[in-house]
Amino acid sequence: MACLSWSPSSLPGGVIGAREQPQRGPNNEEPTVVPATSGDVRPGGQQVFCGWDWGSTVHGVCLLDDNGVTVKTWMVNHADTELAALFVELAQLGDPALIPVAIERGEGLVVGLIARAGHPVLMVEPAAFKASRPRWGAAGAKSDAADAFMLADYARTDGHRLRRVEPLERATRELAALVRARTSLVEARTAASNQLWAILAEHWPGAAMLFHKLTAQITLAFLANYPTPRSAARLGEGRMHQFCRRHSY
Repeated sequence: MACLSWSPSSLPGGVIGAREQPQRGPNNEEPTVVPATSGDVRPGGQQVFCGWDWGSTVHGVCLLDDNGVTVKTWMVNHADTELAALFVELAQLGDPALIPVAIERGEGLVVGLIARAGHPVLMVEPAAFKASRPRWGAAGAKSDAADAFMLADYARTDGHRLRRVEPLERATRELAALVRARTSLVEARTAASNQLWAILAEHWPGAAMLFHKLTAQITLAFLANYPTPRSAARLGEGRMHQFCRRHSY
Protein backbone atom coordinates (compact mmCIF):
# COMPACT_ATOMS: atom_id res chain seq x y z
CA MET A 1 0.00 0.00 0.00
CA ALA A 2 1.07 3.50 -0.69
CA CYS A 3 1.95 5.50 2.39
CA LEU A 4 0.58 8.99 2.49
CA SER A 5 2.87 11.52 4.13
CA TRP A 6 3.35 15.26 4.13
CA SER A 7 6.39 17.31 4.71
CA PRO A 8 6.25 20.59 6.67
CA SER A 9 6.88 22.50 3.48
CA SER A 10 3.75 21.01 1.90
CA LEU A 11 1.43 22.90 4.29
CA PRO A 12 0.81 26.65 4.43
CA GLY A 13 3.30 28.25 6.73
CA GLY A 14 5.25 25.02 7.12
CA VAL A 15 3.37 24.00 10.34
CA ILE A 16 1.73 20.61 10.73
CA GLY A 17 -1.75 20.57 12.25
CA ALA A 18 -1.42 24.00 13.89
CA ARG A 19 -4.04 26.70 13.72
CA GLU A 20 -3.19 30.35 13.57
CA GLN A 21 -2.74 31.52 17.17
CA PRO A 22 -4.00 34.94 18.33
CA GLN A 23 -1.46 37.34 19.68
CA ARG A 24 -1.11 37.23 23.45
CA GLY A 25 -1.06 40.17 25.82
CA PRO A 26 2.12 41.54 27.32
CA ASN A 27 3.90 39.82 30.19
CA ASN A 28 2.67 41.34 33.46
CA GLU A 29 6.17 41.27 34.94
CA GLU A 30 7.00 44.47 33.07
CA PRO A 31 6.65 47.89 34.77
CA THR A 32 2.96 48.85 34.85
CA VAL A 33 3.14 52.63 35.23
CA VAL A 34 3.84 54.95 32.33
CA PRO A 35 7.63 55.38 32.18
CA ALA A 36 8.83 58.63 33.68
CA THR A 37 10.56 61.27 31.63
CA SER A 38 14.12 62.36 32.18
CA GLY A 39 14.60 64.05 35.53
CA ASP A 40 11.42 62.54 37.03
CA VAL A 41 12.95 59.33 38.30
CA ARG A 42 15.34 58.60 41.10
CA PRO A 43 19.10 58.56 40.41
CA GLY A 44 19.90 55.72 38.03
CA GLY A 45 16.92 56.34 35.76
CA GLN A 46 14.64 53.68 37.27
CA GLN A 47 10.94 53.84 38.01
CA VAL A 48 10.06 53.24 41.66
CA PHE A 49 7.00 51.74 43.34
CA CYS A 50 5.86 52.13 46.95
CA GLY A 51 3.96 49.68 49.15
CA TRP A 52 2.22 50.91 52.31
CA ASP A 53 1.14 48.40 54.96
CA TRP A 54 -1.36 50.43 56.98
CA GLY A 55 -1.48 50.09 60.77
CA SER A 56 -3.29 51.88 63.58
CA THR A 57 -0.02 52.76 65.36
CA VAL A 58 2.84 51.84 62.98
CA HIS A 59 3.02 51.80 59.18
CA GLY A 60 5.37 49.68 57.09
CA VAL A 61 6.51 51.42 53.89
CA CYS A 62 8.73 49.93 51.19
CA LEU A 63 10.15 51.39 47.99
CA LEU A 64 11.20 49.16 45.06
CA ASP A 65 12.78 49.93 41.72
CA ASP A 66 11.46 48.50 38.46
CA ASN A 67 13.72 45.46 38.83
CA GLY A 68 12.09 44.54 42.12
CA VAL A 69 15.13 45.60 44.17
CA THR A 70 14.40 47.25 47.52
CA VAL A 71 15.44 50.91 47.56
CA LYS A 72 14.49 51.55 51.18
CA THR A 73 12.13 50.34 53.90
CA TRP A 74 10.62 52.48 56.65
CA MET A 75 8.73 51.70 59.86
CA VAL A 76 6.82 54.90 60.61
CA ASN A 77 4.81 55.70 63.72
CA HIS A 78 1.31 57.08 63.19
CA ALA A 79 2.33 60.64 64.05
CA ASP A 80 2.14 63.86 62.05
CA THR A 81 5.87 64.61 62.30
CA GLU A 82 7.03 61.15 61.18
CA LEU A 83 4.54 60.95 58.32
CA ALA A 84 5.53 64.43 57.10
CA ALA A 85 9.22 63.47 57.23
CA LEU A 86 8.49 60.32 55.21
CA PHE A 87 6.76 62.28 52.44
CA VAL A 88 9.71 64.72 52.31
CA GLU A 89 12.14 61.80 51.94
CA LEU A 90 10.03 60.21 49.20
CA ALA A 91 9.94 63.51 47.33
CA GLN A 92 13.74 63.60 47.40
CA LEU A 93 13.82 60.25 45.59
CA GLY A 94 11.65 61.42 42.70
CA ASP A 95 8.55 63.24 41.58
CA PRO A 96 5.68 62.09 43.86
CA ALA A 97 3.36 61.99 40.85
CA LEU A 98 5.53 59.20 39.44
CA ILE A 99 5.81 57.16 42.64
CA PRO A 100 2.55 55.17 42.97
CA VAL A 101 1.64 53.95 46.44
CA ALA A 102 -0.22 50.63 46.80
CA ILE A 103 -2.30 50.29 49.97
CA GLU A 104 -5.11 48.00 51.13
CA ARG A 105 -7.48 50.90 51.77
CA GLY A 106 -9.61 53.10 49.58
CA GLU A 107 -10.29 55.87 52.08
CA GLY A 108 -9.23 57.24 55.43
CA LEU A 109 -6.79 59.74 56.91
CA VAL A 110 -3.63 58.03 55.65
CA VAL A 111 -5.00 57.65 52.12
CA GLY A 112 -5.85 61.35 52.13
CA LEU A 113 -2.33 62.26 53.28
CA ILE A 114 -0.75 60.15 50.54
CA ALA A 115 -2.96 61.70 47.86
CA ARG A 116 -2.34 65.25 49.09
CA ALA A 117 1.41 64.58 48.99
CA GLY A 118 0.97 64.09 45.23
CA HIS A 119 1.33 60.31 45.00
CA PRO A 120 -1.03 58.17 42.88
CA VAL A 121 -2.88 55.92 45.34
CA LEU A 122 -3.52 52.37 44.10
CA MET A 123 -6.28 50.56 45.98
CA VAL A 124 -5.40 46.89 46.58
CA GLU A 125 -8.35 44.63 47.33
CA PRO A 126 -7.43 42.58 50.44
CA ALA A 127 -8.97 39.39 49.03
CA ALA A 128 -7.06 39.63 45.74
CA PHE A 129 -3.83 40.48 47.54
CA LYS A 130 -4.26 37.50 49.89
CA ALA A 131 -4.80 35.19 46.92
CA SER A 132 -1.58 36.43 45.31
CA ARG A 133 0.62 35.89 48.39
CA PRO A 134 1.93 32.46 47.27
CA ARG A 135 3.97 34.13 44.51
CA TRP A 136 6.30 35.48 47.24
CA GLY A 137 6.74 32.10 48.94
CA ALA A 138 4.85 29.70 51.16
CA ALA A 139 6.09 31.05 54.51
CA GLY A 140 3.18 31.83 56.83
CA ALA A 141 5.00 34.44 58.93
CA LYS A 142 3.80 38.00 58.41
CA SER A 143 5.37 41.34 59.22
CA ASP A 144 4.64 44.96 58.36
CA ALA A 145 7.89 45.31 56.42
CA ALA A 146 7.28 42.11 54.42
CA ASP A 147 3.71 43.14 53.60
CA ALA A 148 4.92 46.56 52.48
CA PHE A 149 7.45 44.88 50.17
CA MET A 150 4.77 42.62 48.67
CA LEU A 151 2.43 45.58 48.13
CA ALA A 152 5.18 47.49 46.33
CA ASP A 153 5.97 44.48 44.16
CA TYR A 154 2.26 44.00 43.49
CA ALA A 155 2.10 47.60 42.25
CA ARG A 156 5.15 46.93 40.07
CA THR A 157 3.66 43.87 38.35
CA ASP A 158 -0.11 44.44 38.59
CA GLY A 159 -0.49 48.19 38.88
CA HIS A 160 -2.50 48.33 35.65
CA ARG A 161 -5.17 46.17 37.33
CA LEU A 162 -5.56 48.36 40.42
CA ARG A 163 -8.10 51.13 40.93
CA ARG A 164 -6.61 54.56 41.39
CA VAL A 165 -8.07 56.49 44.32
CA GLU A 166 -8.71 60.10 43.37
CA PRO A 167 -8.22 62.88 45.98
CA LEU A 168 -11.48 63.97 47.58
CA GLU A 169 -12.77 67.49 48.06
CA ARG A 170 -12.66 68.88 51.60
CA ALA A 171 -16.45 68.71 52.03
CA THR A 172 -16.42 65.06 50.95
CA ARG A 173 -13.60 64.25 53.37
CA GLU A 174 -15.48 65.92 56.23
CA LEU A 175 -18.66 64.03 55.36
CA ALA A 176 -16.73 60.75 55.23
CA ALA A 177 -15.27 61.49 58.68
CA LEU A 178 -18.76 62.11 60.06
CA VAL A 179 -20.03 58.87 58.51
CA ARG A 180 -17.15 56.90 60.05
CA ALA A 181 -17.80 58.51 63.44
CA ARG A 182 -21.48 57.65 63.26
CA THR A 183 -20.69 54.09 62.23
CA SER A 184 -18.35 53.71 65.20
CA LEU A 185 -21.03 55.13 67.52
CA VAL A 186 -23.67 52.72 66.20
CA GLU A 187 -21.29 49.78 66.61
CA ALA A 188 -20.48 50.82 70.18
CA ARG A 189 -24.17 51.23 70.99
CA THR A 190 -24.99 47.82 69.54
CA ALA A 191 -22.21 46.19 71.55
CA ALA A 192 -23.41 47.85 74.76
CA SER A 193 -27.00 46.83 74.00
CA ASN A 194 -25.99 43.20 73.45
CA GLN A 195 -24.01 43.21 76.69
CA LEU A 196 -26.96 44.67 78.61
CA TRP A 197 -29.31 42.10 77.08
CA ALA A 198 -27.01 39.26 78.14
CA ILE A 199 -26.82 40.57 81.72
CA LEU A 200 -30.59 40.99 82.00
CA ALA A 201 -31.24 37.56 80.49
CA GLU A 202 -29.09 36.11 83.28
CA HIS A 203 -30.29 38.16 86.24
CA TRP A 204 -33.40 40.26 85.41
CA PRO A 205 -35.19 38.88 82.30
CA GLY A 206 -38.54 40.52 83.08
CA ALA A 207 -37.13 44.02 82.66
CA ALA A 208 -35.79 43.19 79.20
CA MET A 209 -39.25 42.16 77.95
CA LEU A 210 -41.30 44.87 79.68
CA PHE A 211 -41.14 47.53 76.95
CA HIS A 212 -40.95 47.45 73.16
CA LYS A 213 -37.21 48.09 72.88
CA LEU A 214 -34.30 47.50 75.22
CA THR A 215 -32.53 50.72 74.24
CA ALA A 216 -35.68 52.89 74.54
CA GLN A 217 -35.51 55.74 77.04
CA ILE A 218 -38.42 54.28 79.06
CA THR A 219 -36.58 50.95 79.42
CA LEU A 220 -33.37 52.62 80.55
CA ALA A 221 -35.30 54.79 83.01
CA PHE A 222 -37.01 51.69 84.43
CA LEU A 223 -33.66 49.92 84.87
CA ALA A 224 -32.24 53.01 86.56
CA ASN A 225 -35.12 52.99 89.09
CA TYR A 226 -35.41 49.22 89.42
CA PRO A 227 -32.02 47.65 88.60
CA THR A 228 -32.80 44.27 90.27
CA PRO A 229 -35.84 42.03 90.71
CA ARG A 230 -35.68 42.73 94.43
CA SER A 231 -35.98 46.48 93.90
CA ALA A 232 -39.14 45.91 91.84
CA ALA A 233 -40.69 43.41 94.28
CA ARG A 234 -43.17 45.98 95.63
CA LEU A 235 -43.91 47.57 92.25
CA GLY A 236 -47.69 47.45 91.91
CA GLU A 237 -50.14 48.77 89.37
CA GLY A 238 -50.36 52.18 91.04
CA ARG A 239 -46.61 52.76 91.17
CA MET A 240 -46.22 51.50 87.63
CA HIS A 241 -48.90 53.95 86.48
CA GLN A 242 -47.08 56.82 88.19
CA PHE A 243 -43.78 55.76 86.67
CA CYS A 244 -45.21 55.67 83.15
CA ARG A 245 -47.00 59.00 83.62
CA ARG A 246 -43.84 60.61 84.97
CA HIS A 247 -42.01 59.60 81.79
CA SER A 248 -44.92 60.49 79.47
CA TYR A 249 -45.34 56.88 78.41
